[in-house]
Amino acid sequence: MYSIVYITTSGVEEAKKIAKNLLEEKIIACANIIPEMESIYWWEGDLEEDVESVLLVKTNSQLVDKVIDRVREIHSYQTPCALEIQIKKGSKEYLDWLENALK
Repeated sequence: MYSIVYITTSGVEEAKKIAKNLLEEKIIACANIIPEMESIYWWEGDLEEDVESVLLVKTNSQLVDKVIDRVREIHSYQTPCALEIQIKKGSKEYLDWLENALK
């Protein structure tokens, strides 16, 4: 089984830093960065508005806990968003590539 981990970051540079760390550790196969999104959220009782980057990483579901733990260690946020989205289906060729990239 495979998963995508959805991670929000302070910007493209942080997203690249996290992605490269996870790739070098071979706990993800691929990372996609969406450079800019608007975020509105509650933080410590205040309504906040920020511009963030989205980092989507693809991995084997068995590695998700390692990915989330590592993100927590290297992320600049006190409470980083790192959420698993399970992949139910996909092209066999892509999923084979994903598996091989993690070896």
